[in-house]
Amino acid sequence: MARDAISLSIPDLSDFAKRLRRDIQGAGQVPSHLSLLNMLARAAGFGNYQHLRVAPAIAPPTPTPVDEKRLARAVRLFDSEGRLTRWPNRTSLQDLCLWVLWSHLPARQVMSEPEVNQLIDRWHLFGDRAILRRSLIGHRLAERTADGREYRRIERAPTAEARALLRCIPRGRAD
Repeated sequence: MARDAISLSIPDLSDFAKRLRRDIQGAGQVPSHLSLLNMLARAAGFGNYQHLRVAPAIAPPTPTPVDEKRLARAVRLFDSEGRLTRWPNRTSLQDLCLWVLWSHLPARQVMSEPEVNQLIDRWHLFGDRAILRRSLIGHRLAERTADGREYRRIERAPTAEARALLRCIPRGRAD
């Protein structure tokens, strides 16, 4: 039986491996061939193996170019230790800056509001943690329960500009 070659591009191998490990551990036993194919596809960002198979037929999204001027403006908003020095007026810069704060939130962990406040306070210098907390929620980078007791980072792939900014900002240890 002839088999079609399916190309698989993995932009972040570490994230891919973590997702695959989580799926395999969740299976509890050695997964079947189809289950393993589905796990591989999900780890690569597809819904399942069938979604991966039809993906080449779907035109790949064209990568959005990084706006170097906006990136440079965003970099200037951080100090040498990676802390946000002021809150920008422009929404597009706010969005970029929030990705840096998002990167400091622990993945797949429930946090209380005081824990989130403490973490945010370590990574900004202008003293308005509430605007940062609300903005993380508003930009869909974090979520909270209706009563505001539990916060959780939303796992998303950063935009190309956000990835570029994350590479430029030092990952210092703000204490």
